[in-house]
Amino acid sequence: MTVIAGRYRLLDVLAEGATGTVWRALDETNGHEVALKESRVPPGLPADEVPLLHARRERGARAVARVSHPSVVRVLDVVSEDGRPWVVTEPVRGLTLAETLEAGGPLPAREAARVGAEVLAGLRAAREAGVPHRGVEPGDVLLGNDGRIVVTGFGGAPEAGADAGPTAELRFLGALLEAAADDRSGPLGTVIDALLGEAPEGPVTADRAERELRRVADGGARTPAGGAGAVGDGSRKDGGRSRADGDGSREGGGAPRTGAGPAGASVPRRSAREDGTGGAPPARKDRAPRRVPVLVAGVVGALLIAGALIYHAVRDEGPGAGPGAPGGVTSTVPAGSGATGAEGVPATPRS
Repeated sequence: MTVIAGRYRLLDVLAEGATGTVWRALDETNGHEVALKESRVPPGLPADEVPLLHARRERGARAVARVSHPSVVRVLDVVSEDGRPWVVTEPVRGLTLAETLEAGGPLPAREAARVGAEVLAGLRAAREAGVPHRGVEPGDVLLGNDGRIVVTGFGGAPEAGADAGPTAELRFLGALLEAAADDRSGPLGTVIDALLGEAPEGPVTADRAERELRRVADGGARTPAGGAGAVGDGSRKDGGRSRADGDGSREGGGAPRTGAGPAGASVPRRSAREDGTGGAPPARKDRAPRRVPVLVAGVVGALLIAGALIYHAVRDEGPGAGPGAPGGVTSTVPAGSGATGAEGVPATPRS
């Protein structure tokens, strides 16, 4: 077995793409399994540009190592062997989104929205760290068996002017969701249109898009309209592309994911992001005024009191009332001056 940099023993191939081969490897210093990506030179690249390509990819890998986010693949080490960079990442057991779609078809809308929200969160974290993605596609997204969504495929550090900007990044995400979702006629379709820049309200911000995706993933059915960056109405239903060209970390195993993943994986599906950009709460329903129940209760209470008074009046004034009458009811009138006599009539004082 080949050992890279005197430390990482190659075991077997996990995936191959245009930019390299991903190996399952054993770190012989601690006995842990890792994913190891071998850099591949594109056919036809001039020999004098090969070192520049390797250097750019090494810089990019070291930049990704600075990103700390659950939705971005964790780079553990970058080593060199025969003048080529080898990127060591955490192993993520699961399938790529491309493999999942090929094996089981599109995802339910809520699960697709969950994937989109976690991918966008990872892209935002990487961009803030100065590592913009060159265009996320289904082959760059790992669906972990534990519910985690991980973005790979950051590739090399972008050359000057190569970064198309956050708007293009959102459009790549919109195309990815077009390929991933089985139903784009509802709220998810409006978000996809906004990501693609096809919503009537105009472009959507990354923050707003992530909130809307989390709303859909959590079952929210209403999307506020209006305002800058609002998500409009519409639906999309087209195909998409896929590739197996990530920067490593993928370790095969597990069945394709076709249903909704566990909540809070999130992100690991967090239901809401820890940094406060979680999904907005669902709209509150109008509440009925409380005055009507109060009035009804008052009327019922008044009727009960009136009925009790009438009952006592009839009982005390009716024939045969009093403690001595057959079937009579014991009076509650206190004894004393003016109290009733034995026959139920007022007692007359002696002169």
